[in-house]
Amino acid sequence: MSFGLTFEKLFLIAIIAVILLGPDRLPYYASQLARLVRSLRDMATGARERMREEMGPEFDEIDWKKLDPRQYDPRRIIREALIEDEAPKVRAPTQSAYAKRKARLAADGKAPFDAEAT
Repeated sequence: MSFGLTFEKLFLIAIIAVILLGPDRLPYYASQLARLVRSLRDMATGARERMREEMGPEFDEIDWKKLDPRQYDPRRIIREALIEDEAPKVRAPTQSAYAKRKARLAADGKAPFDAEAT
């Protein structure tokens, strides 16, 4: 993990630290920083070992890169979800009452007649 720090940025931070802390206190704070980094590394190693003990052989089989949240692109996830869904089934359109009367008229050749109508 580089956190976006380049050599130039680290050099600039070191110069600022020398100016702010002075040459007298700089070795003490450098040793404190080294101790902090060492303790963080030991905690990470301890957590990894504890996970390995609790999970057993499955721990080594896990592809940890798949779980990296930086690899997820929301646009790609949505696109894949939409592609995976089946296309909605389209029902055959039902005939309207007008279309049914028109078809009946074409078949009979006569207009419908209701004797009871006025």
